[in-house]
Amino acid sequence: MSSDKENRRSLALVRSQTLERAQGNAVPIEYRTLSMHVTETQRSNKTGEFNATKGPGGKGKGKSDDFSAETDFFATIDFHKLTPAEIDLRFNSNEALGLEQTEAERRLRTSGPNTLDTRKPNYIKKLLGYVFGGFCSVLWIGVITFFVCWQPPLSNPPNVTNLALAILVIFVILLQASFSAFQDFSTARVMSSIMDMIPADCIVFRDGKLTKIPAANLVVGDRVHLSLGNKVPADMRLVQASNDTRFDRAVLTGESDAIEASVAPTDDNFLESKNIAFMGTHVIQGSCVGVVVLKGNDTLMGRINKLTSGRKEKKTIIQQEISRFVKIIVCLTVFLAGLILTVWAAWIRRIYPDFMPTAVLLVTLMGCVVAFIPEGMPVCVSLTLLMIARRMRTNNILPKALTTVETLGCVNVICSDKTGTLTENKMIVTNMAFLNHETTPDEAHSKVEKETKPNSLPQPDDNAQILALRQLQLAALLCNNAKFEQETIHLPITERNVMGDATDSALLRFSVQVSETDLLAACFERTHEIPFNSRNKWMMTVYQGTAEQPQVIKTLFGSDMTNAGKSVDEKDSELVFVKGAPDILLPHCTSFLEGNSNIPQPLSDEWKTELSRIQQAWSRRGQRVLMLCKGRYSPYFANGSVGSSNSAALQEELTRQGLQELCIIGLVGIMDPPRPEIKDTIAACRGAGARFFMVTGDFGLTAAAIAKQIGLFGSNQEPDTYEDIVDPSRKGNSLGTDGTFEDLGSYEIGRPRFREGSSLVLTGQDITRMSPGEWDLVCAYEEIVFARTSPEQKLRIVTEFQHRDGVVAVTGDGVNDAPALKAADVGVAVVTGSDVAIEAADLILLGGFDSIPVAIRLGRVVFQNLQKVIGYLLPAGSWSEIWPVLVNTFLGTPLPLSSFLMIIICCFTDSFPCTALVMEQEEFDLLAQPPRNAKKEHLITARIYLQSYIFIGSVMTFFSEMLFFLYLKEYTGLAFQDLVFTYSNIDYSKLHPGITPEQFNNYYVNTGQCVTFVALVIMQWGNVLSIRNRRMSILQADPIREKRRNLWLFLGMFCSLAVAILVTETAAINKVMLTNPVPIKYWLLPIPCAFAVLLLDEIRKLLVRSFPKSIFAKLAW
Repeated sequence: MSSDKENRRSLALVRSQTLERAQGNAVPIEYRTLSMHVTETQRSNKTGEFNATKGPGGKGKGKSDDFSAETDFFATIDFHKLTPAEIDLRFNSNEALGLEQTEAERRLRTSGPNTLDTRKPNYIKKLLGYVFGGFCSVLWIGVITFFVCWQPPLSNPPNVTNLALAILVIFVILLQASFSAFQDFSTARVMSSIMDMIPADCIVFRDGKLTKIPAANLVVGDRVHLSLGNKVPADMRLVQASNDTRFDRAVLTGESDAIEASVAPTDDNFLESKNIAFMGTHVIQGSCVGVVVLKGNDTLMGRINKLTSGRKEKKTIIQQEISRFVKIIVCLTVFLAGLILTVWAAWIRRIYPDFMPTAVLLVTLMGCVVAFIPEGMPVCVSLTLLMIARRMRTNNILPKALTTVETLGCVNVICSDKTGTLTENKMIVTNMAFLNHETTPDEAHSKVEKETKPNSLPQPDDNAQILALRQLQLAALLCNNAKFEQETIHLPITERNVMGDATDSALLRFSVQVSETDLLAACFERTHEIPFNSRNKWMMTVYQGTAEQPQVIKTLFGSDMTNAGKSVDEKDSELVFVKGAPDILLPHCTSFLEGNSNIPQPLSDEWKTELSRIQQAWSRRGQRVLMLCKGRYSPYFANGSVGSSNSAALQEELTRQGLQELCIIGLVGIMDPPRPEIKDTIAACRGAGARFFMVTGDFGLTAAAIAKQIGLFGSNQEPDTYEDIVDPSRKGNSLGTDGTFEDLGSYEIGRPRFREGSSLVLTGQDITRMSPGEWDLVCAYEEIVFARTSPEQKLRIVTEFQHRDGVVAVTGDGVNDAPALKAADVGVAVVTGSDVAIEAADLILLGGFDSIPVAIRLGRVVFQNLQKVIGYLLPAGSWSEIWPVLVNTFLGTPLPLSSFLMIIICCFTDSFPCTALVMEQEEFDLLAQPPRNAKKEHLITARIYLQSYIFIGSVMTFFSEMLFFLYLKEYTGLAFQDLVFTYSNIDYSKLHPGITPEQFNNYYVNTGQCVTFVALVIMQWGNVLSIRNRRMSILQADPIREKRRNLWLFLGMFCSLAVAILVTETAAINKVMLTNPVPIKYWLLPIPCAFAVLLLDEIRKLLVRSFPKSIFAKLAW
C-alpha cells in the first residue's frame, strides 16, 4: 500500500513539474477524453491520497487550475450511473410522452440554443494594430511633426510642402495597414467549421410523437432517436439501444475500433462509459434512444471548442524576426535623431542660427526618420508571403495564416498522427490464409476469375480450391453488418462508401474483391445474429438456404444444411459463421478447412503452431488478424427456445451450439495501409534535417510494425523502450567519467545532435512517469514512436521538444490531435480530417502527404527570398537616404535628397523590383540543408547589414552624392568644396552668370535632389540583379535562361523607371513637392554606376567561391 502511495505521489510530482514547465507556453490542455486523470481523481477521492496542485508555488490561478477544473467537472458527473427512470426524474421527462413542447420552449429560452461559441476577433484591437503597429508608430510622429511645421508660428507663410508630406506619410501608413489587413484576410477565412460537428436536424420525442427539429433547438431532457449514419447532436445518456448499436468515436479518440453501445454504466468514468453518446460522434450500426444531459458549450465537444478558441494566438517565428528588425531600425533611428538634436542644440543653433531654425530642425529630424526606416518593407514582406502562399496552394497546401509559411523552414521535429495521416484510414484485407496456404485477395480474385464463369453459382464439380475460397468469401460477407451505399455502388470497390464499422467494411470490400457477391449472397437467408460485444469479443450469424436456391448452401457446406420453407428435423442444421480474434476462438475449434482439398482436417498441435506463426508474422507487419469459422446450429434441438435472436434464452442456446466444434475456414489480415507517398515523404523530411516521429493512440506493436513499413524505423533491430531509458546499460551504452552515458546524444542550444540510427517506442503510461532528465535522453533519439497516447500526452510531447529548442510541426486529422496542433509551431491538418483539427491547424493539406517536403522547401524559400528582399531594400531605402541628412547636418551642405523622394523610393520605386524578387527560385537545393537555427540564424544578421550598408549601400551613397554635386558644379558653378561647411553661408559670387541665390536654393538644389533620386532608382537595378544570387555569378544564374528565369525583374525595373519619370516630369508634382525634370545626361550617368554595383558584388562572389575559408567568405551574407 505504501508503495502505491509513493507511486501516486511521484506521478503527481512529475505532472506538476510538467505543468510548471509548460507555463511559459500558456498552452491550454484542450482535450481530456478517455482521461486517466478523471479516473485517478475519482480513485483518490475515495482514498483521500491525492492533492491537486495549483500554479507554481501554489499561488494564483495557473494552467493546473484549469486542468483541475476540467478534471473535476467530468469526475463529478453521474448521469451515466443513473437508471433510465432516475434520468427521467432528474430532467422531468417522460418515457411515454417525452418533453412537453411548451416546457422545451421554456428551457430553450432559459438556457439558450444547442450551439458552440466561436471566437470573435477584436476588430478594434486589430485595426489599432494595423495603424499603429511596427514602423507606423514612429511614422505617426512624423505626421504630427509635418502638420505642426505646416502652419505658423513654425512656418510663416504656411509651407504647403510640409502639409503634402504629412498627407503622404498618412498614405504610407494606410498602405502598410492595408497590406497588414490583407495579409490577415487574403487566405482562407478562419475556419470555424467546428460548428459543422453539430448536425442540422435531429429526431426528438415530444408530446408523445416523433418530431424533426433543428439540432440547435435541443434542450436538456429531450429524448433523441438515432439510427445508422446519424451524427450525435449533444451529449446523451442512452436509455435504449439495439444489440448491434455502435459508435465511431475516432473523431475524439483517434482509434478506428467502434465502441459498442450499452444502456448500463460500464465505467465509473463518464468519459469511458459506453452508455454515453458524445456530440460529434457517429452511429455506424444499429439504433438507439438517448436523453440529452449536456448541450452546447457544456458538452465535451463544447469544452474542447471553448478552450481551443480561448487560447492566445502564438507569435510565429517570422513575426518575431520582423519585430526584432523593427526594434533595431527604430533604435538606430532614435539614436541618429538624438545625435542630430544634440549637435543642433550644442553647436549649430549657437554658431549657425540661420542654417537650421526650429521648423527646419523638426523637418530634418523627421527626414532622418523617413530616411532610415524602410517604409516599403512591410508591404514587400506581405507580398513575399502572399506570393509563396499562392505557390503553396498550387501544391495543394492551404496556409491559414501567411506568417506561418516561413516557420516550416525552421522545423526540426515532425510529430505525426498515424491513422488517417500516415495511413489512409481505410481498413483493407491485405492477406488471407488457410492454415496450409497463404495468399492475397488479388491472387484469390485471379484464381476465381480463371476457374469459374462470370456470374455463376458454385457447382459440386467445381475445383476444390475454388469451393474453399468461396467458403472464406462467404464467411467474410455474411458474418458482417456493413453495406455499400447504393449511391456509390457503381464505383470501383475501393471508392464505394460503406455504412458500417471499419472492420466489417474491410471484410465487405474483400469479399466483393474476390468475386461479385450479388447472386451468391441472395442464396442465403439470415435467421439469427449475435453482434460483437466486449464480453464475447466475437460475432456470430446463422443462415439457411433460400427456397429459390437451396442447392448452393448444400454444395458448399453440406447436404444437411436446411433452407427456408422446409420443416426441420433432427438431421437438419443451419449454418453458423463466427469471426473473432484467433486467441478467443481457438479454444472452440476442433478442425480446419484444408484449402487445397476443401476437406476439414483435425486441428492438431502442429497446426495450432502454424496458426500462431501466421498470426505473429502478420501482427509484426501491423496487421490485425481475424479468424473466420463455421459451425452448425440445429433448431430442432433448441430446447424449445423461441423468439428472436434478441431473446436471452435463444442467444444462450445459439452460443452453446454455435461455438461447439468450430471448423476454421481461414484467417484474414486487416490493416490500415500506409499512404503510398509516405515512405518518400519521411525520407525527404529527414534529408531536410527534420526528425520524423509517430504519435498515435494505437498499440505499440502495431505502431512499431507500421513504422518499419513506412521507413520511420530504419533498421530491423528491436527498438529501445522506457526500460532502456531508465537503465541505458541494458544495451551496452558506456558510462563516461562524468557519470553520463556517452553515446546518448546531446544538445547544442537551438539545434539537437541526436543518436543516428537509434529507435525508441514509448507508451502513454511511460510518458506519465518520465522525469525531465529522462526527457533529455528521449529527445536525443532519431526515431521515436509514441503509442497509446492521450491528447494531453500528445500535447506534452510537443512542449517537451519545444523546451529543448525544437521547432515542432504536428500533423493530425482528429479532435484528439487538436491540442497538439494548436500548441505546435506549425499545425498541419489533412483536409479529410475532422473539423476541429482543421480549425486548430495552421496549414491544411489539400492533397497527398507528400506536400509536406514541398511546404518545408517553400518555407525555406520564403526565408531566403525575404533576406534578398531586405538586402535589396536597405541600401537605397535606408543607408543611402540617411547619408544625405547626415551630410546636410554635419557638413553644412544643401540637402541632397528630400523627404518626399525618400518616401517615393521606399514605397514605390523599390517595391516593383522587390516584388519580382519574390518570384525567385531557390539558388541551391534547400532540402539538402539543415533547418535554420531560429535562435542564432536571424532574418537580419550582421552580415546582411554589412552587405547592405557598408558594401553596396556605401557604393550607392558615393555615386548618388557624387552625381548630386557634379550636377550642381555643371549647372551652377558651385563645386563640393564651395558648399561643404558653409551652413547656408555660401559664396554665391561663384555662381554662373544669371543664376540668383534664390534660383540656386529653390530650383537647382531641388533638381539636384531629383538627380540623386534618379541615380538611386537606376543603381537599384544593379543591386536587384546582384542580390538574387548569394554565391552564384549572374553568368551562371542569369534571369533569362530557363533554370533561374525571372523576367519579372525587368518588368519591375521598368515600373520603377516609370514612377521616377512620373515624379520628376509631372508639373503638378513638381509644383507641390518641389521636384524638377532631370537632364537626360543624368538619366544615363547612373547606368554605368549600376553596372559598377553589379560588378563589385560579382567580385565579392568570386572571392567567396574561390576562397571559401577566407575572411571574405566569413563576412559574406
